[in-house]
Amino acid sequence: MWPWEHLAFGYLLYSLLWRVYRGEGPTEGAALLLVVGTQVPDLVDKPLSWEFGVFPTGHALGHSVLVAVPLAVLVLAVARRYGRLDLGSAFVVGQLSHILGDVIDPLRAGSDIAVGRALWPVVTGTPYDVDYGISRGFVYLAEFAAEVATQDPASLLLYLTFPLLGGLLWLADGAPGPRGAYRLLAAGIRRQPPERTGD
Repeated sequence: MWPWEHLAFGYLLYSLLWRVYRGEGPTEGAALLLVVGTQVPDLVDKPLSWEFGVFPTGHALGHSVLVAVPLAVLVLAVARRYGRLDLGSAFVVGQLSHILGDVIDPLRAGSDIAVGRALWPVVTGTPYDVDYGISRGFVYLAEFAAEVATQDPASLLLYLTFPLLGGLLWLADGAPGPRGAYRLLAAGIRRQPPERTGD
């Protein structure tokens, strides 16, 4: 899945779960942590694999349920302790939805689910044939653009399903997140100490 698909898929899951649990949409802070959670597995594994060669593939430590589940329990315990279950659950749902999305993604192409992607270090994956380094992301993006240009409308709609549904639900929820990000940024700027002038 692409980053925007992970975000949309995570938002759909979190918003629906939070509505069942609390009867309301996500808070500003929860939406921001959801964004982080949906991207963390790739932000950990892709650089470590593509650039530094620590892992043979981009599905390793950050995508492993053997790491993610204990981390989720810890995050939820801390969030509950501080009365911010909305924030902790947003991060956890984002992270776990990313892993789930990568496991079920092959179904769109008619392949079997890829459970092995979530079982590092038990399953380490097959190393890449070609070492593109960190530019592997650009190679994949170029391949995706070429594929989209030749796809029939039904296949293209299938790729757009999560982003469209997630975007519509996000708008229905009042588009949480950007205002919170702006407030955090503005608060950080205001806290900066004044620049020292020459003596």
